Amino acid sequence: QRVILRIDADSVDVRGLTFRNTGITFVEDRAALHAEDVGGCTIENNRFENAFFGIYLAKVTDCAITGNILVGADERESRSGNGIHLWYSNHITVTGNDVRRHRDGIYFEFVEDSVVQDNISENNQRYGLHFMFSDRCNYLRNTFRANGAGVAVMYSEHVEMVENTFEDNWGPSAFGLLLKEIDDAEIVGNKFIRNTVGLFAEGTDRVRIADNDYVGNGWAIRVLASASGNRFTGNNFIGNSFDVGTNSRRSSSTFSGNYWDDYRGYDLDRNGIGDVPFRPVRLFALMVEDHEPALLLLRSLFVDLLDLAERVAPSITPDTFADSGPSMRRIQR
Repeated sequence: QRVILRIDADSVDVRGLTFRNTGITFVEDRAALHAEDVGGCTIENNRFENAFFGIYLAKVTDCAITGNILVGADERESRSGNGIHLWYSNHITVTGNDVRRHRDGIYFEFVEDSVVQDNISENNQRYGLHFMFSDRCNYLRNTFRANGAGVAVMYSEHVEMVENTFEDNWGPSAFGLLLKEIDDAEIVGNKFIRNTVGLFAEGTDRVRIADNDYVGNGWAIRVLASASGNRFTGNNFIGNSFDVGTNSRRSSSTFSGNYWDDYRGYDLDRNGIGDVPFRPVRLFALMVEDHEPALLLLRSLFVDLLDLAERVAPSITPDTFADSGPSMRRIQR
């Protein structure tokens, strides 16, 4: 069967049910629960097991998806659907759900004015959260852990991502959070822990990245030449292999008042702000951008000598990426 339960009326509540075994299809959107062209629905405290798509909402408004557990079949990506899938919808709340082992844990496309908060999305084959063309959405206090490629946010405006945790997203193409063609967004108070790349920014404009912690990542952030007008303030960079990576020698983005554990400057007036700028783009990081196999030398004496030479005569790494007022101490939240 294509759908176990279909909602075709407004103001329907679905609570306390178990949905199991939808089967797999390559030609249709087979879902355990499907709602289309309705409003005011509530999907709460249900369990979805071994479903192709778990919850599939299309062209719905004013619905709540709350407190559900969704566990996919953990098949290959091509044989799996998404846990919570929304398309052409608005004013949706997705709160307190636990989503695992699907293709994408939570998927938004053409969704507006909606909220995703207090969810756990982990061990999904591709993205913990994947959304495109979805304006004015807020993502609050979610945990995205150990997903194949992390979280992808694309082609959207006025997005807020606040107090989320992105952790243990490892792999050759993995990141905690990918921002692609995002304008006028807020990335504030998040934790990026042990990801291949914490934050990857491509084609982003006027994004405020503030008060985040980047801890133990391969690259804390990678900012491509197509990103402009972004502001990095009040962030902590601790224990990352590279704090900042880029494919550009110039940047219109700005860094100010961040804490960098590699900073070796001084503070003569004891105001807590370093008296000399910090350049977070290492010379070796620029070499890796052009010759990725050079990563094999990361812990070598050669790289230590490169870093020392660059601190003595910082003439090669980009001036425009410098933090003009680095914090001398880790910023407490």
